[in-house]
Amino acid sequence: MAVMALLSVLDLSPVPEGSDAAQSLANTLDLARHAERLGYNRYWLAEHHNMPGIASAATAVVIGHVAAGTKKIRVGAGGVMLPNHAPLTIAEQFGTLAALHPGRIDLGLGRAPGTDMATARALRRSLDSDPNRFPNDVVELLEFLKPEQPGQRVRAVPGAGADVPVWILGSSTFGAQLAAMLGLPYAFASHFAPGDLNHALTIYRERFQPSERLDKPYVMLGVNVFVADTNEKAELLFTSLQQAFVNLRSGRPGKLPAPVEGYGEMLEPAARDMLDQALVHAAVGTPDAVEKKLAQFVETTGADELMVTAQIFDHAERVRSFELLAEAWGQARLAA
Repeated sequence: MAVMALLSVLDLSPVPEGSDAAQSLANTLDLARHAERLGYNRYWLAEHHNMPGIASAATAVVIGHVAAGTKKIRVGAGGVMLPNHAPLTIAEQFGTLAALHPGRIDLGLGRAPGTDMATARALRRSLDSDPNRFPNDVVELLEFLKPEQPGQRVRAVPGAGADVPVWILGSSTFGAQLAAMLGLPYAFASHFAPGDLNHALTIYRERFQPSERLDKPYVMLGVNVFVADTNEKAELLFTSLQQAFVNLRSGRPGKLPAPVEGYGEMLEPAARDMLDQALVHAAVGTPDAVEKKLAQFVETTGADELMVTAQIFDHAERVRSFELLAEAWGQARLAA
């Protein structure tokens, strides 16, 4: 029997070499419309700053752009880096989005800055805040999203009583513990930091406390997926992400590079090992090969949903990859 799990999209709004943010954001809306047509469950954007290859820094603005240009697919943040913001500000932003697009907005929260420390300081004006305040900030935000209480002096308008599902994002056991304690759905960044995946999932499921928002654990896992008609072509498309990853880890973030034949063979052993570890769960190949790898991943982890991302240089190839994946995943399950 085929393993069941929903498919969703994480779009980092990649800015390829030779292109710009305007074209990237137009591509984001185009891909979202394709994802909606293909039956993907949700479409998330992520907050990153001071990264020339990512155009979704103003995440709530891009979410509004995508939600306005689609009809039914859920749209959200994967995620908002809460330490960069006051909880009230995020409650108002996502309360506004929910008022504009009822029943379609998600809010994923992370505790990393989504950038380097110098940029984090520019965002916040000060780094005096304790990063361990993240749980308190999440609780404060959840309170702002609850229906207004008698005598409440500070309200999120819009925001109070908004139907906005809140997720905890993480790449370590910290987020797993928080999501379990608060009874929230949990999304793990296995697409770039898979080291603590199994431990985090065990902690989340064993310690989960049912809440008014969620009655049992719900897990979504990030995964890089590159699908093409041949394994060779998929491997070539994959080299853009590999280059971007090496550049970022080397302190040289830039726009998304064009694919390079034989890129892996050019790498030093240390860089190759780093990629093998960070991208161990990447599914790269033909539709059949990718479907089998993802099905095994879901069976092993028990994921309820996969959040698929694909940093592909050519937009048409990126759209095609998501099309091939949707067809393969759906056909395998229809045949089960």
